[in-house]
Amino acid sequence: MGRRYRQLSLDDRCEIARLHSGGASIRQIAAALDRPPSTIARELKRNGGREAGYKPGYAQEQSRARRWQGSRLERESGLRQSVLDRLAQGWSPEQIAGRLAREAGRKVISHESIYRFVYAQMARHKDYRWRHYLPRGKSKRGFRGRRGGSSTGFIEGRIPLSERPPDAAGRKVPGHWEADLMLFSKYGQAVLTVHERQSRLLIALRPSDKKADRIARHLGAIFATLPPALRRSVTFDNGTEFARHHRLHRLDMETFFCDPYAPWQKGGIENAIGRMRRFIPRKTDLATLPSARFQTLVAAYNNTPRKCLDWLTPAEAFSKALHFECESTSPPSRGRQMGKANDKFRLRPLARAIRPAGLSVRHGAE
Repeated sequence: MGRRYRQLSLDDRCEIARLHSGGASIRQIAAALDRPPSTIARELKRNGGREAGYKPGYAQEQSRARRWQGSRLERESGLRQSVLDRLAQGWSPEQIAGRLAREAGRKVISHESIYRFVYAQMARHKDYRWRHYLPRGKSKRGFRGRRGGSSTGFIEGRIPLSERPPDAAGRKVPGHWEADLMLFSKYGQAVLTVHERQSRLLIALRPSDKKADRIARHLGAIFATLPPALRRSVTFDNGTEFARHHRLHRLDMETFFCDPYAPWQKGGIENAIGRMRRFIPRKTDLATLPSARFQTLVAAYNNTPRKCLDWLTPAEAFSKALHFECESTSPPSRGRQMGKANDKFRLRPLARAIRPAGLSVRHGAE
């Protein structure tokens, strides 16, 4: 096994300067530092000044400047454009790195390199519009605190999350869901979001209000379109808009609630809402958001690859589960042919949520 090469440190360069100024030969300096003579000769030749001679501080700066050639994204324009295009579509750096590795069959770039590149542009040029390329739109790295929770006294028949079946917590079995409301600054405006725990599929719609009766009707309409094996349970927070949860029991669905002040226990949908906030921030007026644009945003979320799915998209993962359940179901009787056609019609909202969709983010948009 050959000798492992070590870069010269500033202390090494100080010792070289002291011995060299004292008249020591290259071999004597090399022996004192336990280095090959060629290393010392190359150091004096490459990092020494013509007039001032060899100075350790100047040599250290020269060595650093020679090694630094910029980040991968600064040096490779093709890779940089590919990454920026995906960032503009709403992909996170980790999703980009994972999908590129899946497509190439090897690691292409790390998500940390992408984050460092974006934050370096903000630090170097003071152009904070670059933050819009990132999932949370943050100009500084770090975590933000979250507040949450609600009263539990108005929810009849509330079952705590601790009683939820283990297969739901493990995400191994499809059909377990999480539901929440995505609220906005304008009073009364909200988006009802439903998230499948295994595939991470997101279904969203805009109710006219957030009364418990209306929310229960919308949830029933969503879940009624699915095969029984894909509607096992649903988990809520303690908002009173879910007080009519027991109506879902008619569909043989179990309902569970997070502990008070612990919305993180349904972390899948909290994460999904956080990602959607990039395109639909809290200050958005839903009355001015076209339905086509809203559906495109939801479809874009469902067609973005996820690390937890081995870089498949939620739409691809859910389609596999849906196809398996449909194939496993016996053909309907002759008298149910009309019902089968009606099911296809009712599945159209779900089809809109998982259809491929293009999405672009305007660089610098506020």
